[in-house]
Amino acid sequence: MASFPDRNPNPVMRVAHDGELAYANAASQPIREELALRLGEPVPAGFLARLRDGAAASPPAPFEVACGVRTFEILAVPSGDGLNIYGTDVTARVVVARFPDRNPHPVIRMTPDGTLLYANRASQPIVRALSASVGSVIPAELLAQVRASIAGEANEPIEVRGGGREYALSPVAIPEFGFVNLYGMDITAQHAVVRFPDENPNPVLRMKRDGLVTYANPAAQPVLRAVGAAVGERMPDGMLDRVRAITDGRAPNPMEVTNGGRTFELRVVALFEFESINLYGTDVTAARQVEQANRENERLLLNILPVSIAARLRNGEQLIADNFDEIVVLFADVVDFTPYSAMHPAREVVAVLNDIFSIFDRLAERHRLEKIKTVGDAYMVVGGIAPEGGSTVQVADMALDMLEEMGRYRTGAGVSMQIRLGLHIGPGIGGVIGLKKFIYDVWGDTVNTASRLESHGEPGRVQVTAETARRLEHAYRLERRGSVELKGKGPTETYFLLGHRAI
Repeated sequence: MASFPDRNPNPVMRVAHDGELAYANAASQPIREELALRLGEPVPAGFLARLRDGAAASPPAPFEVACGVRTFEILAVPSGDGLNIYGTDVTARVVVARFPDRNPHPVIRMTPDGTLLYANRASQPIVRALSASVGSVIPAELLAQVRASIAGEANEPIEVRGGGREYALSPVAIPEFGFVNLYGMDITAQHAVVRFPDENPNPVLRMKRDGLVTYANPAAQPVLRAVGAAVGERMPDGMLDRVRAITDGRAPNPMEVTNGGRTFELRVVALFEFESINLYGTDVTAARQVEQANRENERLLLNILPVSIAARLRNGEQLIADNFDEIVVLFADVVDFTPYSAMHPAREVVAVLNDIFSIFDRLAERHRLEKIKTVGDAYMVVGGIAPEGGSTVQVADMALDMLEEMGRYRTGAGVSMQIRLGLHIGPGIGGVIGLKKFIYDVWGDTVNTASRLESHGEPGRVQVTAETARRLEHAYRLERRGSVELKGKGPTETYFLLGHRAI
Protein backbone atom coordinates (compact mmCIF):
# COMPACT_ATOMS: atom_id res chain seq x y z
CA MET A 1 0.00 0.00 0.00
CA ALA A 2 2.85 2.36 0.82
CA SER A 3 4.32 1.70 -2.61
CA PHE A 4 1.13 2.74 -4.32
CA PRO A 5 -0.14 5.87 -2.49
CA ASP A 6 -2.69 6.58 -5.20
CA ARG A 7 -4.54 3.44 -4.06
CA ASN A 8 -4.13 4.18 -0.38
CA PRO A 9 -7.57 4.72 1.20
CA ASN A 10 -5.92 7.13 3.65
CA PRO A 11 -4.64 10.63 2.78
CA VAL A 12 -1.04 10.83 1.56
CA MET A 13 0.65 14.08 0.52
CA ARG A 14 4.18 15.33 -0.07
CA VAL A 15 5.56 18.84 0.49
CA ALA A 16 8.84 19.89 -1.12
CA HIS A 17 11.60 21.67 0.79
CA ASP A 18 10.44 25.01 -0.60
CA GLY A 19 6.95 24.51 0.86
CA GLU A 20 5.20 23.60 -2.43
CA LEU A 21 2.58 20.80 -2.43
CA ALA A 22 4.26 18.29 -4.74
CA TYR A 23 1.86 15.32 -4.47
CA ALA A 24 -1.56 14.43 -3.05
CA ASN A 25 -3.61 11.26 -3.50
CA ALA A 26 -7.38 11.19 -3.97
CA ALA A 27 -8.07 10.34 -0.31
CA SER A 28 -6.50 13.65 0.77
CA GLN A 29 -9.20 15.74 -0.96
CA PRO A 30 -11.17 16.65 2.24
CA ILE A 31 -7.97 18.00 3.85
CA ARG A 32 -6.96 19.92 0.71
CA GLU A 33 -10.41 21.48 0.40
CA GLU A 34 -10.51 22.49 4.07
CA LEU A 35 -7.02 24.05 4.03
CA ALA A 36 -7.12 25.37 0.43
CA LEU A 37 -4.12 23.23 -0.60
CA ARG A 38 -3.41 23.06 -4.33
CA LEU A 39 -0.87 20.98 -6.21
CA GLY A 40 2.07 23.00 -7.44
CA GLU A 41 1.30 25.91 -5.10
CA PRO A 42 2.84 26.91 -1.74
CA VAL A 43 1.25 25.40 1.37
CA PRO A 44 -0.32 28.09 3.64
CA ALA A 45 2.27 29.34 6.11
CA GLY A 46 0.39 28.33 9.25
CA PHE A 47 -0.16 24.74 8.13
CA LEU A 48 3.43 24.47 6.84
CA ALA A 49 4.75 25.61 10.23
CA ARG A 50 2.71 22.91 11.99
CA LEU A 51 4.03 20.28 9.57
CA ARG A 52 7.65 21.30 10.07
CA ASP A 53 7.29 21.53 13.86
CA GLY A 54 5.71 18.08 13.94
CA ALA A 55 8.39 16.58 11.69
CA ALA A 56 11.19 18.17 13.73
CA ALA A 57 10.03 16.53 16.93
CA SER A 58 11.60 13.30 18.07
CA PRO A 59 9.72 11.16 17.37
CA PRO A 60 7.58 13.07 14.78
CA ALA A 61 4.49 14.54 16.46
CA PRO A 62 1.07 14.15 14.82
CA PHE A 63 -1.68 16.78 15.06
CA GLU A 64 -5.36 16.88 14.21
CA VAL A 65 -7.21 18.83 11.52
CA ALA A 66 -11.00 19.24 11.51
CA CYS A 67 -12.53 19.01 8.02
CA GLY A 68 -16.21 19.75 8.38
CA VAL A 69 -17.71 16.89 10.39
CA ARG A 70 -14.59 14.71 9.96
CA THR A 71 -11.31 14.79 11.87
CA PHE A 72 -7.96 13.69 10.46
CA GLU A 73 -4.71 12.99 12.29
CA ILE A 74 -1.78 14.41 10.31
CA LEU A 75 1.73 12.98 10.62
CA ALA A 76 4.62 14.70 8.79
CA VAL A 77 7.75 12.59 8.27
CA PRO A 78 11.00 14.00 6.80
CA SER A 79 12.16 12.46 3.55
CA GLY A 80 14.99 13.17 1.16
CA ASP A 81 13.00 15.63 -0.93
CA GLY A 82 10.86 17.28 1.72
CA LEU A 83 8.07 16.02 4.00
CA ASN A 84 5.82 13.00 3.57
CA ILE A 85 2.40 13.64 5.10
CA TYR A 86 0.18 10.78 6.23
CA GLY A 87 -3.45 11.32 7.24
CA THR A 88 -5.78 9.05 9.18
CA ASP A 89 -9.53 9.57 9.58
CA VAL A 90 -10.02 9.43 13.36
CA THR A 91 -13.52 10.90 13.43
CA ALA A 92 -15.31 7.93 14.96
CA ARG A 93 -12.65 6.93 17.42
CA VAL A 94 -10.70 10.09 18.15
CA VAL A 95 -11.61 10.05 21.84
CA VAL A 96 -11.17 6.31 22.18
CA ALA A 97 -7.83 6.39 20.37
CA ARG A 98 -6.50 8.89 22.87
CA PHE A 99 -7.66 6.90 25.84
CA PRO A 100 -7.13 3.18 25.04
CA ASP A 101 -7.97 2.21 28.60
CA ARG A 102 -11.53 3.35 27.83
CA ASN A 103 -11.64 1.50 24.52
CA PRO A 104 -14.29 -1.26 24.78
CA HIS A 105 -12.26 -3.32 22.28
CA PRO A 106 -8.88 -4.95 22.89
CA VAL A 107 -5.77 -2.82 22.27
CA ILE A 108 -2.33 -4.42 22.60
CA ARG A 109 1.03 -2.76 21.97
CA MET A 110 4.30 -4.59 21.32
CA THR A 111 7.80 -3.95 20.04
CA PRO A 112 8.78 -5.30 16.60
CA ASP A 113 10.61 -8.19 18.31
CA GLY A 114 7.41 -9.23 20.15
CA THR A 115 7.89 -7.73 23.62
CA LEU A 116 4.50 -6.80 25.12
CA LEU A 117 4.45 -3.08 26.03
CA TYR A 118 0.81 -2.45 26.86
CA ALA A 119 -2.58 -4.17 27.02
CA ASN A 120 -5.84 -2.45 27.95
CA ARG A 121 -8.51 -3.99 30.16
CA ALA A 122 -10.56 -5.33 27.24
CA SER A 123 -7.57 -7.32 25.98
CA GLN A 124 -6.95 -9.24 29.23
CA PRO A 125 -8.69 -12.47 28.07
CA ILE A 126 -6.36 -12.52 25.05
CA VAL A 127 -3.25 -11.82 27.14
CA ARG A 128 -4.16 -14.59 29.58
CA ALA A 129 -4.79 -17.02 26.72
CA LEU A 130 -1.32 -16.22 25.36
CA SER A 131 0.23 -16.71 28.80
CA ALA A 132 1.84 -13.33 28.32
CA SER A 133 2.31 -10.22 30.45
CA VAL A 134 3.74 -6.72 29.99
CA GLY A 135 7.48 -7.12 29.52
CA SER A 136 7.31 -10.68 28.21
CA VAL A 137 7.49 -11.87 24.59
CA ILE A 138 4.34 -13.06 22.83
CA PRO A 139 4.27 -16.64 21.44
CA ALA A 140 6.42 -17.20 18.35
CA GLU A 141 3.49 -18.37 16.22
CA LEU A 142 1.52 -15.18 16.88
CA LEU A 143 4.64 -13.04 16.29
CA ALA A 144 5.13 -14.73 12.91
CA GLN A 145 1.50 -13.99 11.97
CA VAL A 146 1.89 -10.35 13.03
CA ARG A 147 5.04 -9.93 10.95
CA ALA A 148 3.42 -11.58 7.92
CA SER A 149 0.43 -9.24 8.20
CA ILE A 150 2.62 -6.13 8.48
CA ALA A 151 4.73 -7.30 5.53
CA GLY A 152 1.57 -7.65 3.44
CA GLU A 153 1.93 -11.41 3.11
CA ALA A 154 -1.44 -12.00 4.84
CA ASN A 155 -4.55 -9.90 4.37
CA GLU A 156 -6.98 -11.46 6.84
CA PRO A 157 -7.11 -10.47 10.55
CA ILE A 158 -5.35 -12.80 12.99
CA GLU A 159 -7.84 -14.88 14.99
CA VAL A 160 -7.15 -15.91 18.59
CA ARG A 161 -9.22 -17.41 21.37
CA GLY A 162 -9.31 -16.43 24.99
CA GLY A 163 -11.75 -16.84 27.87
CA GLY A 164 -14.13 -18.87 25.72
CA ARG A 165 -14.39 -16.09 23.12
CA GLU A 166 -12.91 -15.46 19.69
CA TYR A 167 -11.07 -12.28 18.67
CA ALA A 168 -9.75 -10.85 15.41
CA LEU A 169 -6.49 -8.91 15.74
CA SER A 170 -5.41 -6.33 13.14
CA PRO A 171 -1.71 -5.38 13.43
CA VAL A 172 -0.72 -1.80 12.59
CA ALA A 173 2.98 -0.91 12.53
CA ILE A 174 3.90 2.53 13.91
CA PRO A 175 7.56 2.73 12.81
CA GLU A 176 7.88 6.41 13.77
CA PHE A 177 7.38 5.37 17.42
CA GLY A 178 9.03 1.97 17.24
CA PHE A 179 6.04 -0.22 18.13
CA VAL A 180 3.17 -2.25 16.68
CA ASN A 181 -0.47 -1.88 17.76
CA LEU A 182 -2.82 -4.86 17.70
CA TYR A 183 -6.47 -3.76 17.51
CA GLY A 184 -8.89 -6.48 18.53
CA MET A 185 -12.55 -7.13 17.84
CA ASP A 186 -14.74 -9.71 19.57
CA ILE A 187 -16.04 -11.90 16.70
CA THR A 188 -17.59 -14.66 18.79
CA ALA A 189 -21.16 -13.78 17.84
CA GLN A 190 -20.14 -12.97 14.28
CA HIS A 191 -18.64 -16.42 13.80
CA ALA A 192 -21.73 -18.00 15.23
CA VAL A 193 -23.91 -16.12 12.77
CA VAL A 194 -21.61 -16.90 9.84
CA ARG A 195 -21.84 -20.58 10.65
CA PHE A 196 -25.60 -20.38 10.57
CA PRO A 197 -26.47 -17.92 7.76
CA ASP A 198 -30.18 -18.68 7.91
CA GLU A 199 -30.21 -17.04 11.36
CA ASN A 200 -28.21 -14.04 10.17
CA PRO A 201 -30.41 -10.91 10.37
CA ASN A 202 -28.41 -9.49 7.45
CA PRO A 203 -28.57 -10.67 3.81
CA VAL A 204 -26.27 -13.54 2.79
CA LEU A 205 -26.11 -14.82 -0.81
CA ARG A 206 -23.93 -17.45 -2.43
CA MET A 207 -23.29 -17.94 -6.12
CA LYS A 208 -21.09 -20.06 -8.35
CA ARG A 209 -18.30 -18.47 -10.33
CA ASP A 210 -20.44 -18.81 -13.45
CA GLY A 211 -23.20 -16.72 -11.79
CA LEU A 212 -25.61 -19.46 -10.64
CA VAL A 213 -27.25 -18.37 -7.36
CA THR A 214 -27.05 -21.37 -5.02
CA TYR A 215 -28.20 -19.90 -1.70
CA ALA A 216 -29.94 -16.89 -0.16
CA ASN A 217 -31.04 -16.56 3.46
CA PRO A 218 -34.47 -15.09 4.31
CA ALA A 219 -32.98 -11.62 4.96
CA ALA A 220 -31.61 -11.58 1.39
CA GLN A 221 -35.00 -11.53 -0.35
CA PRO A 222 -35.06 -7.70 -0.85
CA VAL A 223 -31.57 -7.95 -2.36
CA LEU A 224 -32.67 -10.70 -4.76
CA ARG A 225 -35.56 -8.51 -5.90
CA ALA A 226 -33.23 -5.53 -6.30
CA VAL A 227 -30.85 -7.41 -8.62
CA GLY A 228 -33.56 -9.46 -10.36
CA ALA A 229 -32.17 -12.82 -9.27
CA ALA A 230 -33.51 -16.02 -7.73
CA VAL A 231 -31.98 -19.14 -6.16
CA GLY A 232 -31.38 -21.74 -8.86
CA GLU A 233 -31.11 -19.11 -11.60
CA ARG A 234 -28.14 -17.31 -13.10
CA MET A 235 -27.35 -13.85 -11.80
CA PRO A 236 -28.34 -11.15 -14.38
CA ASP A 237 -25.41 -10.12 -16.58
CA GLY A 238 -25.24 -6.56 -15.27
CA MET A 239 -25.03 -7.66 -11.64
CA LEU A 240 -22.61 -10.49 -12.48
CA ASP A 241 -20.33 -7.99 -14.21
CA ARG A 242 -20.33 -5.79 -11.09
CA VAL A 243 -19.42 -8.78 -8.88
CA ARG A 244 -16.62 -9.90 -11.22
CA ALA A 245 -15.24 -6.36 -11.38
CA ILE A 246 -14.86 -6.46 -7.59
CA THR A 247 -13.31 -9.94 -7.46
CA ASP A 248 -10.88 -8.93 -10.23
CA GLY A 249 -9.90 -5.79 -8.35
CA ARG A 250 -11.32 -3.45 -11.02
CA ALA A 251 -14.02 -1.96 -8.76
CA PRO A 252 -14.16 -1.02 -5.07
CA ASN A 253 -15.70 -3.35 -2.51
CA PRO A 254 -18.46 -3.11 -1.26
CA MET A 255 -21.14 -2.08 -3.76
CA GLU A 256 -24.72 -0.91 -3.22
CA VAL A 257 -28.13 -1.99 -4.55
CA THR A 258 -31.55 -0.43 -3.93
CA ASN A 259 -35.05 -1.94 -3.81
CA GLY A 260 -38.36 -0.55 -2.58
CA GLY A 261 -36.75 2.48 -0.96
CA ARG A 262 -34.17 0.37 0.89
CA THR A 263 -30.44 0.47 0.16
CA PHE A 264 -28.13 -2.46 0.83
CA GLU A 265 -24.35 -2.49 0.92
CA LEU A 266 -23.01 -5.77 -0.45
CA ARG A 267 -19.51 -6.98 0.39
CA VAL A 268 -18.23 -9.50 -2.13
CA VAL A 269 -16.00 -12.30 -0.77
CA ALA A 270 -14.51 -14.71 -3.31
CA LEU A 271 -14.12 -18.29 -2.06
CA PHE A 272 -12.55 -19.72 -5.19
CA GLU A 273 -11.25 -22.71 -3.22
CA PHE A 274 -14.91 -23.76 -3.13
CA GLU A 275 -15.75 -22.36 -6.59
CA SER A 276 -18.16 -19.87 -5.01
CA ILE A 277 -18.63 -16.20 -4.20
CA ASN A 278 -20.40 -14.95 -1.07
CA LEU A 279 -22.26 -11.65 -0.86
CA TYR A 280 -22.78 -10.25 2.65
CA GLY A 281 -25.32 -7.47 2.89
CA THR A 282 -25.99 -4.63 5.32
CA ASP A 283 -29.07 -2.41 5.27
CA VAL A 284 -27.62 1.12 5.00
CA THR A 285 -30.89 2.88 4.20
CA ALA A 286 -30.88 4.96 7.38
CA ALA A 287 -27.22 5.91 6.93
CA ARG A 288 -27.81 7.05 3.34
CA GLN A 289 -30.87 9.03 4.41
CA VAL A 290 -28.79 10.77 7.08
CA GLU A 291 -26.07 11.50 4.50
CA GLN A 292 -28.66 12.93 2.12
CA ALA A 293 -30.15 15.03 4.90
CA ASN A 294 -26.69 16.29 5.81
CA ARG A 295 -26.00 17.22 2.19
CA GLU A 296 -29.31 19.05 1.98
CA ASN A 297 -28.64 20.84 5.28
CA GLU A 298 -25.20 21.82 3.99
CA ARG A 299 -26.70 23.14 0.75
CA LEU A 300 -29.27 25.18 2.64
CA LEU A 301 -26.66 26.49 5.08
CA LEU A 302 -24.38 27.62 2.26
CA ASN A 303 -27.32 29.35 0.61
CA ILE A 304 -27.62 31.75 3.55
CA LEU A 305 -24.05 31.94 4.88
CA PRO A 306 -20.54 32.36 3.40
CA VAL A 307 -18.58 29.10 3.31
CA SER A 308 -16.04 30.27 5.89
CA ILE A 309 -18.79 31.39 8.29
CA ALA A 310 -20.70 28.10 7.91
CA ALA A 311 -17.49 26.21 8.77
CA ARG A 312 -17.03 28.29 11.93
CA LEU A 313 -20.60 27.57 13.04
CA ARG A 314 -20.10 23.84 12.43
CA ASN A 315 -16.96 23.97 14.57
CA GLY A 316 -18.99 25.26 17.51
CA GLU A 317 -18.27 29.00 17.35
CA GLN A 318 -21.40 30.61 18.79
CA LEU A 319 -20.79 34.35 18.51
CA ILE A 320 -19.42 35.37 15.13
CA ALA A 321 -18.42 39.02 14.87
CA ASP A 322 -15.48 40.25 12.77
CA ASN A 323 -13.86 43.62 12.19
CA PHE A 324 -12.60 44.18 8.64
CA ASP A 325 -10.02 46.84 7.84
CA GLU A 326 -11.33 46.94 4.28
CA ILE A 327 -14.37 45.56 2.52
CA VAL A 328 -15.84 46.39 -0.88
CA VAL A 329 -19.63 46.94 -0.82
CA LEU A 330 -21.83 47.05 -3.92
CA PHE A 331 -25.52 47.95 -3.91
CA ALA A 332 -27.80 47.56 -6.94
CA ASP A 333 -31.40 48.67 -7.28
CA VAL A 334 -33.91 48.08 -10.09
CA VAL A 335 -35.00 51.47 -11.40
CA ASP A 336 -38.75 52.24 -11.19
CA PHE A 337 -39.56 48.74 -10.00
CA THR A 338 -42.13 49.96 -7.47
CA PRO A 339 -44.44 51.49 -10.13
CA TYR A 340 -43.80 48.46 -12.36
CA SER A 341 -44.90 46.08 -9.59
CA ALA A 342 -48.06 48.12 -8.98
CA MET A 343 -49.10 47.68 -12.62
CA HIS A 344 -48.44 43.92 -13.02
CA PRO A 345 -49.69 40.69 -11.42
CA ALA A 346 -47.79 39.45 -8.36
CA ARG A 347 -46.64 36.24 -10.10
CA GLU A 348 -45.14 38.25 -12.98
CA VAL A 349 -43.47 40.72 -10.60
CA VAL A 350 -41.85 37.93 -8.55
CA ALA A 351 -40.76 36.09 -11.72
CA VAL A 352 -39.02 39.20 -13.09
CA LEU A 353 -37.25 39.93 -9.81
CA ASN A 354 -36.22 36.28 -9.54
CA ASP A 355 -34.78 36.39 -13.08
CA ILE A 356 -32.75 39.52 -12.31
CA PHE A 357 -31.45 38.37 -8.94
CA SER A 358 -30.59 34.93 -10.37
CA ILE A 359 -28.39 36.71 -12.93
CA PHE A 360 -26.71 38.62 -10.09
CA ASP A 361 -26.27 35.42 -8.04
CA ARG A 362 -24.44 33.75 -10.92
CA LEU A 363 -22.19 36.76 -11.33
CA ALA A 364 -21.41 36.80 -7.59
CA GLU A 365 -20.41 33.14 -7.78
CA ARG A 366 -18.31 33.75 -10.91
CA HIS A 367 -16.43 36.64 -9.24
CA ARG A 368 -16.13 34.77 -5.89
CA LEU A 369 -18.05 37.40 -3.94
CA GLU A 370 -20.54 37.05 -1.12
CA LYS A 371 -24.18 37.98 -1.67
CA ILE A 372 -25.30 39.41 1.65
CA LYS A 373 -29.02 40.02 1.15
CA THR A 374 -31.82 41.43 -0.94
CA VAL A 375 -34.27 44.02 0.34
CA GLY A 376 -37.21 44.48 -1.98
CA ASP A 377 -35.66 45.20 -5.37
CA ALA A 378 -32.23 46.06 -3.90
CA TYR A 379 -29.29 43.62 -4.05
CA MET A 380 -26.19 43.78 -1.84
CA VAL A 381 -22.88 41.99 -2.49
CA VAL A 382 -19.57 42.31 -0.61
CA GLY A 383 -15.95 41.42 -1.26
CA GLY A 384 -13.17 40.99 1.27
CA ILE A 385 -15.00 39.08 4.02
CA ALA A 386 -13.94 35.56 3.02
CA PRO A 387 -10.41 34.10 3.02
CA GLU A 388 -10.85 32.82 -0.53
CA GLY A 389 -11.12 36.20 -2.20
CA GLY A 390 -13.21 39.28 -2.95
CA SER A 391 -10.91 42.10 -4.12
CA THR A 392 -11.81 45.60 -5.28
CA VAL A 393 -11.22 44.53 -8.87
CA GLN A 394 -13.60 41.59 -8.55
CA VAL A 395 -16.39 43.81 -7.21
CA ALA A 396 -15.81 46.46 -9.87
CA ASP A 397 -15.86 43.79 -12.58
CA MET A 398 -19.11 42.39 -11.22
CA ALA A 399 -20.70 45.87 -11.28
CA LEU A 400 -19.78 46.29 -14.94
CA ASP A 401 -21.00 42.76 -15.75
CA MET A 402 -24.32 43.51 -14.03
CA LEU A 403 -24.83 46.53 -16.30
CA GLU A 404 -23.94 44.46 -19.36
CA GLU A 405 -26.33 41.64 -18.43
CA MET A 406 -29.16 44.08 -17.71
CA GLY A 407 -28.57 45.69 -21.09
CA ARG A 408 -29.52 42.37 -22.67
CA TYR A 409 -32.30 41.43 -20.26
CA ARG A 410 -35.95 41.60 -21.26
CA THR A 411 -39.02 40.47 -19.30
CA GLY A 412 -41.39 37.90 -20.75
CA ALA A 413 -43.40 40.79 -22.17
CA GLY A 414 -40.28 42.25 -23.78
CA VAL A 415 -39.80 45.10 -21.28
CA SER A 416 -36.22 46.20 -20.53
CA MET A 417 -35.07 47.02 -17.01
CA GLN A 418 -32.35 49.33 -15.72
CA ILE A 419 -30.36 49.32 -12.48
CA ARG A 420 -28.47 51.89 -10.43
CA LEU A 421 -25.28 50.84 -8.63
CA GLY A 422 -23.23 52.27 -5.78
CA LEU A 423 -19.76 50.97 -4.82
CA HIS A 424 -17.60 51.97 -1.87
CA ILE A 425 -14.46 50.73 -0.12
CA GLY A 426 -13.70 50.98 3.59
CA PRO A 427 -13.81 49.28 7.01
CA GLY A 428 -16.80 47.30 8.23
CA ILE A 429 -18.18 44.82 10.73
CA GLY A 430 -19.65 41.43 9.85
CA GLY A 431 -21.46 38.83 11.91
CA VAL A 432 -24.29 36.35 12.29
CA ILE A 433 -27.42 37.72 13.91
CA GLY A 434 -30.58 36.03 15.14
CA LEU A 435 -31.58 32.62 16.47
CA LYS A 436 -34.34 31.82 13.98
CA LYS A 437 -33.94 32.54 10.28
CA PHE A 438 -30.51 33.91 11.13
CA ILE A 439 -28.43 35.74 8.53
CA TYR A 440 -24.89 36.94 8.01
CA ASP A 441 -24.89 40.73 7.69
CA VAL A 442 -22.38 43.57 7.30
CA TRP A 443 -22.60 47.01 8.97
CA GLY A 444 -20.75 50.28 9.10
CA ASP A 445 -20.30 53.61 7.39
CA THR A 446 -18.92 51.86 4.29
CA VAL A 447 -22.22 50.03 3.86
CA ASN A 448 -24.25 53.20 4.40
CA THR A 449 -22.15 55.15 1.90
CA ALA A 450 -22.47 52.47 -0.80
CA SER A 451 -26.25 52.46 -0.27
CA ARG A 452 -26.44 56.26 -0.57
CA LEU A 453 -24.29 56.19 -3.72
CA GLU A 454 -26.76 53.79 -5.29
CA SER A 455 -29.91 55.70 -4.26
CA HIS A 456 -28.44 59.03 -5.46
CA GLY A 457 -27.00 57.54 -8.63
CA GLU A 458 -28.20 57.45 -12.21
CA PRO A 459 -29.83 54.57 -14.12
CA GLY A 460 -27.35 52.36 -15.93
CA ARG A 461 -24.32 53.72 -14.09
CA VAL A 462 -22.00 52.75 -11.20
CA GLN A 463 -21.38 55.65 -8.80
CA VAL A 464 -18.29 55.68 -6.52
CA THR A 465 -16.71 58.16 -4.14
CA ALA A 466 -13.55 60.08 -5.04
CA GLU A 467 -11.57 57.92 -2.59
CA THR A 468 -12.79 54.75 -4.28
CA ALA A 469 -12.11 56.27 -7.71
CA ARG A 470 -8.45 56.77 -6.76
CA ARG A 471 -8.24 53.07 -5.93
CA LEU A 472 -9.68 52.10 -9.31
CA GLU A 473 -8.17 54.66 -11.70
CA HIS A 474 -5.09 52.55 -12.48
CA ALA A 475 -7.21 49.88 -14.16
CA TYR A 476 -10.55 51.52 -14.97
CA ARG A 477 -11.93 54.52 -16.83
CA LEU A 478 -13.88 56.93 -14.61
CA GLU A 479 -15.90 60.07 -15.21
CA ARG A 480 -16.11 62.83 -12.63
CA ARG A 481 -19.70 63.65 -11.71
CA GLY A 482 -18.97 66.36 -9.20
CA SER A 483 -20.39 67.06 -5.75
CA VAL A 484 -23.55 65.16 -4.80
CA GLU A 485 -25.60 65.72 -1.66
CA LEU A 486 -25.76 62.27 -0.05
CA LYS A 487 -28.33 61.75 2.67
CA GLY A 488 -26.59 61.64 6.02
CA LYS A 489 -23.20 62.38 4.40
CA GLY A 490 -23.54 65.89 3.00
CA PRO A 491 -21.80 67.11 -0.18
CA THR A 492 -19.68 64.26 -1.56
CA GLU A 493 -17.39 64.22 -4.58
CA THR A 494 -18.40 61.27 -6.79
CA TYR A 495 -17.40 59.57 -10.03
CA PHE A 496 -18.98 57.11 -12.47
CA LEU A 497 -17.17 53.83 -13.21
CA LEU A 498 -17.19 53.45 -17.00
CA GLY A 499 -15.11 50.38 -17.82
CA HIS A 500 -11.62 48.94 -18.11
CA ARG A 501 -8.70 50.97 -19.35
CA ALA A 502 -7.35 49.90 -22.73
CA ILE A 503 -4.26 47.74 -22.42
